[in-house]
Amino acid sequence: MDDNEKGSWQRADPPAEVGEDAAVSVGPPLPTPAMTEEERQELQAELLRVEDEVQTLSQVLAAKERQLADIKRKLGVTTFNELKQNFSKTWQEVTTSSAYKRTSETLSHAGLKATAAFSTMSSALSRKLEDVRNTPSFKSFEEKVGTWKNKMSPSEIDASEQMNVPDDAEAQHQATPTNLDTPLH
Repeated sequence: MDDNEKGSWQRADPPAEVGEDAAVSVGPPLPTPAMTEEERQELQAELLRVEDEVQTLSQVLAAKERQLADIKRKLGVTTFNELKQNFSKTWQEVTTSSAYKRTSETLSHAGLKATAAFSTMSSALSRKLEDVRNTPSFKSFEEKVGTWKNKMSPSEIDASEQMNVPDDAEAQHQATPTNLDTPLH
């Protein structure tokens, strides 16, 4: 393999450009094939014609966009309404997709399992607490708390005794002079 063959397979020509950017070339210009003056004038005329068509199509597109906006305005279609419709349509597509249905079913199944597990755990905990409550040591503790509670509660006083004993506020009131007309010295 000589250097010419090696260079040809390592260096690939860039793909042909299409669209607006086709007129703007990146890199050095490619050598133009030899053409006659007549061919060159035909290409210049075609270039002008295509540029004119592009400009005309741009103007037509702009006019159609204005017409579309005017029709939407007359119908009361706002950007917000369009977004809402697009969102609704997308949400409907998502909820009817097989992936969503599988995920929903899986989550539902997992939720049912979790509910069953919590119910089982709750029942087991309730049984265990009932077992603890029935043990002799807990009953002994419960009795001690009851006894302590009875000792701490005030003893019952006869209602007639309560009427004869002034409360603290009333006793204090009786001890202080109530004559406010007398100046303090």
